[in-house]
Amino acid sequence: MRTQLIGNRVLAGKEAVAELYKTSYFGHPKDDVLELSLLEAAFLLSRGKLEIELESRTIDFKDFFEQASLKQQNFELKYIVYKDLKDRGYYVQPSAVDFRVYPRGSHPGKSAANIFVRVQSERQLLPVKILQEAVTASENVHKQFILAVVDEEGDITFYEVKTEVPKGEMPLQLSSVKTDATFLEDRVISWDSKASVTLYNSGFYGKMLDSERLQLSLVESLYLLSKGIITIRDREGKVFSFDEFIEKASEIESSFFRKYSTYKNLRDSGHVVKTGFKFGTHFRVYRKVESVERIPHSEYLVNTIPTDFEFRLPVMSGAVRLANSVHKTMLFAVEKRDEIKYLNIGRIKM
Repeated sequence: MRTQLIGNRVLAGKEAVAELYKTSYFGHPKDDVLELSLLEAAFLLSRGKLEIELESRTIDFKDFFEQASLKQQNFELKYIVYKDLKDRGYYVQPSAVDFRVYPRGSHPGKSAANIFVRVQSERQLLPVKILQEAVTASENVHKQFILAVVDEEGDITFYEVKTEVPKGEMPLQLSSVKTDATFLEDRVISWDSKASVTLYNSGFYGKMLDSERLQLSLVESLYLLSKGIITIRDREGKVFSFDEFIEKASEIESSFFRKYSTYKNLRDSGHVVKTGFKFGTHFRVYRKVESVERIPHSEYLVNTIPTDFEFRLPVMSGAVRLANSVHKTMLFAVEKRDEIKYLNIGRIKM
């Protein structure tokens, strides 16, 4: 079938409408012409279904691929993903996202696409703002959002990205606890044995220093201070206000308040939140801890990131793979206008 490369489209005659569109759903009919995208044309050319002319001469796959890569950014990456999805038996159509993909056993005209796919090189930085906007746009029209990351050897890893609203099952039951604590180098110690044991056993706050005293992390300390449960003094006896504690803690850890905002959001929504240092994340999160003697597995690993954050995809891949390997969900907590929005990122098989 003879076609012509004109601009960023390949145009075929009306016979292509019957042969390529009505049977296999390639391209878009327009009057008596079938318009094929560069990706569709490359795929069909590789299968020997087309001959493509450019300026009255027939070009081969190499020439066409080079021309297409000049006309469309990341063409080669998108072709790798497009071909992979087609080889898996999906009906795939180019779109503003990159691709829309139809359910297995279905096709355009039978049902709507149910997946939007964005293609990304492992070398490209991915701003979290762009990712959030793409996920929100997909979810607004009830589509699954898939990020297809192509590595330097052409292998593809698919990630499902969706918003999450974590809900825990731990009520705050510490209103009767009141105690003093001391800010030391980079943590806070509660000295009162009764209060320490209550805080640890009832809410899984901190870690017992010994049988009577409790050590608290900075985010735990500020949270309990905000609830009026502990009064925090320095080693000379001066009482910290809420803002003074933030200032002091931020000298120790520059991202302290961003971490605290996520910690507070998770605690207020009924979770137990502990350090995720052993997993290379900010927090590990439990929906419920009924007994400190029998602590369950945590459900989430959480990293808190700023709104201008840019994902380095090899780093993101490592975090997601680790979370999957220990049967946890990887969440990225993003501050947005005094709110915390969570992105759930996990590997998926297509």
